[in-house]
Amino acid sequence: MPHFETTRRVPYSAAEMYAIASDVERYPEFLPLCTGLKILTRDAVADGEDLTAKMSAGYKSITESFSTSVHLRPASNAIDARYLDGPFSRLENRWRFKDHADGRGCDVNFFIAYEFRSPILAVLAGSVFDQAFRKFSEAFEMRAQKIYGVRTSVSV
Repeated sequence: MPHFETTRRVPYSAAEMYAIASDVERYPEFLPLCTGLKILTRDAVADGEDLTAKMSAGYKSITESFSTSVHLRPASNAIDARYLDGPFSRLENRWRFKDHADGRGCDVNFFIAYEFRSPILAVLAGSVFDQAFRKFSEAFEMRAQKIYGVRTSVSV
């Protein structure tokens, strides 16, 4: 099953990066392949918020929509998304944001695993999705620059 995981150190705090990632309604403005996103339900829970979201993704003539259950945990700077329905047989996505002890930025950990239901769609869209997923962390960092301003990068 295709999956991708990366950790990037960025010059923004965990709270700042969490705020960008949890603002899912804004994804179409900056996230590769995301052509639309609608929140279907939003419920407060003890440790944060649960959403049901429908995202549309497209590239050239391929367009698909899928629904996910998203668990936002602001106190933990963590986001978990679980697949509900659409063109996948499986989709799991996690974000973790952890401040550095020196106060100079945070680590952004992004994980995604997915499998298309249709072998034909896997062949047609699989490499495009894989390339886009590899750019997600960078897209969130660019969004942080736009919102919070350019900051000196941190060395790893």
